[in-house]
Amino acid sequence: MARVFPQGRLVYGMQLPIQSQSAIYAEPWEATATPHDLAEIARAAERAGFGYLASCDHVAIPRRLADGMSTVWYDPVATLAFLAAVTERVRLLSHVAIVALRHPLLGAKQYATLDHLSGGRLILGVGAGHVQEEFEALGVDFARRGPLLDETVDALRAALGPEEYPEHEGPSFAFKDLGQLPRPAQERIPVWVGGSSPAAVRRAAVRGDGWLPQGDPRGELPAQIAKIRRLREAAGNADPIEIGAITEPLYVGEPGWATGRRTLTGKPEALAESLREYRELGVDQIQVRFRSRDRAELVDQITAFGTEVAPHLNP
Repeated sequence: MARVFPQGRLVYGMQLPIQSQSAIYAEPWEATATPHDLAEIARAAERAGFGYLASCDHVAIPRRLADGMSTVWYDPVATLAFLAAVTERVRLLSHVAIVALRHPLLGAKQYATLDHLSGGRLILGVGAGHVQEEFEALGVDFARRGPLLDETVDALRAALGPEEYPEHEGPSFAFKDLGQLPRPAQERIPVWVGGSSPAAVRRAAVRGDGWLPQGDPRGELPAQIAKIRRLREAAGNADPIEIGAITEPLYVGEPGWATGRRTLTGKPEALAESLREYRELGVDQIQVRFRSRDRAELVDQITAFGTEVAPHLNP
């Protein structure tokens, strides 16, 4: 078992701005933001009690998708290592790494080093990926990305374990008698599986220590969570799984500007009451995102959430 956070409490984390700038969620100010801005936001989140900071993963975006996805996708290992150096306690999550794009020994070398340097703060979030051209350019079979991810997770489990000379034998990868140091600081790296498709839900249930849904509305979460628990029990896995959710966009207080109709706004107590519903649905950790017009406003929102909303999440 590799549980990250205490059971029975609703933990909050965030995917950082700037490091990925999809048109779906990026704010205009992020286009000219700097590494200093990213570091200041990470420090503010740690001060505000956030459980984790997350970074996305794409290697290359084809022109046909660039308008919507943008081509701004920082490398997650480099980004999380940078954040590890400017923080002390907050967990570092890849949300999510497309690990099948890289040989598991290469991935293990990167993530073991990151965990070692950060003092054991890595959470390895993994996903199948969805951009066909990205797989083709890297010589990876897009049609087999599901089975490749399953085997890559198994191989990474072995390669990120305690053994200096890990072993794995599978249809796509095989290695033994190859040593890798340093080892991770954690005895077992937590693996959280991202995705809401039937295959991703099954993968989370069978192979994951946690589940990272991708935008499931609140009303759909109970059925998904129940399915994960059934599949996990059927697979003979008795370890608890940490269930996540991505909340609606948030703004603490009255914004005075158009934040979008889906954004939850208002007094801290009202926001906390709404977010507590996730815990009642069976969720262990929520990933929150704030609307903002510049870095200063985002830092203010992070701070207000930590001091005014978070104390009401676990009364």
